[in-house]
Amino acid sequence: MNSTPAEIIRMNWGHVARYAHIAWDQLTLYELARTQGDAQQLTDLVQSRYDMPREDAQKQVMSFFERHRNA
Repeated sequence: MNSTPAEIIRMNWGHVARYAHIAWDQLTLYELARTQGDAQQLTDLVQSRYDMPREDAQKQVMSFFERHRNA
């Protein structure tokens, strides 16, 4: 059974959160850790902090998950 990128990210979030902090430097590591790699929570956080439409935040998060699924 193959894991989805989102599942892989959640399993490795402790490591991947550092990359997320680089991608979205306005988010703190504490905020990122609290999301536990959940795509919806991360999308909410990115949307709120960067004041962007939800669709744009969702695209950024999904793109990030795709790029870092092998982290």
